[in-house]
Amino acid sequence: MIRVHRLNGLETIVNAELIESVESHGQETVLTLTTGNKLVVKETVTEVVQLTIDYKKMVYTHAQERSITCPSHS
Repeated sequence: MIRVHRLNGLETIVNAELIESVESHGQETVLTLTTGNKLVVKETVTEVVQLTIDYKKMVYTHAQERSITCPSHS
């Protein structure tokens, strides 16, 4: 999940896994989700991409920390 802000300043939490595209429209950015919903946010395309990368790094790191090595069968 990433935190973004709508044009009215309200914080919104978005499931980063559902972001299909990110488009710049002047001072605003439009997120299109796989559900077909669109969100207009204050963050720039670069900021949304960085937030998404940071989120995925966090998820991947936690997944690695929790992984259990299975003993090999001989």
